[in-house]
Amino acid sequence: MTSPLPAAVARHPHLAAPQRPGWVRVDLHSHTMWSGDSTTTPDEVEQAVVEAGIDVLCITDHHAVRGAAELARRLPCRVVVGEEMRTHAGELIGLFLTDRVPAGLSAVDTARAIRDQGAVVYVPHPFDPMRRNIAEGALHELAEAGLVDAVEVLNAKTSLSSLNRRAAEFAASFDPAAGAGSDAHVPDAIGAAYVEMPDFDGPADFVARLRDAVVVGHHWDEPRPWRARIVPSAIHHEHPPVT
Repeated sequence: MTSPLPAAVARHPHLAAPQRPGWVRVDLHSHTMWSGDSTTTPDEVEQAVVEAGIDVLCITDHHAVRGAAELARRLPCRVVVGEEMRTHAGELIGLFLTDRVPAGLSAVDTARAIRDQGAVVYVPHPFDPMRRNIAEGALHELAEAGLVDAVEVLNAKTSLSSLNRRAAEFAASFDPAAGAGSDAHVPDAIGAAYVEMPDFDGPADFVARLRDAVVVGHHWDEPRPWRARIVPSAIHHEHPPVT
């Protein structure tokens, strides 16, 4: 547990609230330059984590796990290796992955591929059409098959609060755990949304303790302030560029 710095609190005032002993702040959804639609560098992620005082950052780059694995060895917080992948019906996230899950499978096959790694199936922005949300029919199919571990009930980039409320109502109806994430594509977004939950050890314990979590955050989708900078190459062979 580290205290957030004034710069992050100015952006995200809820960071100033006291944190319970033995609990951790977990951002379940974030992106880096390995995503293809973000240019956030390792240095910028590190600075943002220090400023926000996040305890656990789930790095969920599009169709890539290499960046998350590299940052897990560098960041001052714990890192959960994740991936946001496109299925035939929309996007899903796998958390606690060891290998990349291929894009373009059905939603059910994608969820099963995540589970085959002993990982967690997390549904991001389930009702936000601006975020490549999963189709509602496919979401219900996954839930009825018991293939949803957690649903994102607060996505900081989702501009309409009604869409986050629909996600919370869905979670209440089908009983997966409720999660939250900044969906950060710029470094200053880290800290915009997260859960506070009892500390955990591994994916199964994470899902169990996530049921006791408190969702914290607000809508925040500000552009990156311009400044001259050098972005290192993120060329890799995990996937073609996301367009």
